[in-house]
Amino acid sequence: MRIRTKRPVAPPPPAAAEITTDGDSRAPEVRINAFRIGFVGALGVLLAVLLGGIVGELGTVILYVALALFLALGLDPIVSWLQRRGMARWVAILIVFAGVIGIFVGLIATIVPIVVEQTTNIVENWDDIVANVQHSPFVTWLNGLTGSGNAIKDAIESAGDWLADPENLGSLGGGLLAVGAGIAGGFTGATIVLILTLYFLASLDSMKRYAARFVPASSRPGYRDVSEEITGSVGRYVMGQVGLATINGVLSLIYLSIIGAPVPILLAFIAFLFSLVPLVGTLTGAIIITLVSFAASPETALAAAIYYLIYMQVEAYVLSPRIMSRAVAVPGALVVIAAVAGGTLGGVLGALVAIPVAASLIIIVEKVVFPRQDTM
Repeated sequence: MRIRTKRPVAPPPPAAAEITTDGDSRAPEVRINAFRIGFVGALGVLLAVLLGGIVGELGTVILYVALALFLALGLDPIVSWLQRRGMARWVAILIVFAGVIGIFVGLIATIVPIVVEQTTNIVENWDDIVANVQHSPFVTWLNGLTGSGNAIKDAIESAGDWLADPENLGSLGGGLLAVGAGIAGGFTGATIVLILTLYFLASLDSMKRYAARFVPASSRPGYRDVSEEITGSVGRYVMGQVGLATINGVLSLIYLSIIGAPVPILLAFIAFLFSLVPLVGTLTGAIIITLVSFAASPETALAAAIYYLIYMQVEAYVLSPRIMSRAVAVPGALVVIAAVAGGTLGGVLGALVAIPVAASLIIIVEKVVFPRQDTM
């Protein structure tokens, strides 16, 4: 007799857990405090406006610091050259800085007396100057173009009547005071820049080492290579531009003295100063010098214009490629954009600083951005 036993039936696997919700369950509520968000946002806007105002007020100081830094970079190759000749760095810095101060003082001592002398001559001989201008061949030619024959003469007489009015003289005096204040501010700014340049030049190596501490240790070798190339190239660029400006100033002094241009030393200084701004500076200085040369004669102005047309070609195709061969090449369009932008933000100093900044950005793009893009 076989006894049948029932095997225990394994219980069925539990059904998958079902997520059920009843009518009372609710998702966690997110409460939005509109007042708090608006208040924090308003504080952020006010802080941004405050920081923008502070940067705007400190714009001149920032410009001085940037200009002093680029001057220090420009003088550093000379200091390094003296160091390679066995001279201590502090001695080399003192020699270079003494030379810079000597040039600065010499320019002031040369230009200021000329400006004072010419201003005094204009005031004392105003009537004779007006008479000579009215009867000059150039004014006669302009009168012939107008058709009336007396348009230029009437304009000169109107200018004399305007100057004879005491109220107009008062407003002109206020403008002269503003010009005087601007000149005094320029001397103050130049002194600040010279002092900062000395400090930056003395501590340039320590500044580089300190800046490298902000970069991760694995990236410091590449950072040092790029930073050395930037500082070296910008320094060579600054020195090269100063060299071109010096050549323009010396040649302008010689040529303007030969053709009998008025105040050739002052005009040569203008040529030097404007040539510090590449591409557009030489042209601007040439236009100013040509217009001033009309005070001597139309022939003198024509001779000055022809000279600067020839010189700009020689500078663009002979001098600049040789002097700037070791510096970074900045495209012409970028030079114009940088000079205009820098001049708009900071005047002449801004235009001077803008070009080395553009050169630095080009190096960063070529040495950092492009290689990174090529490896992707």
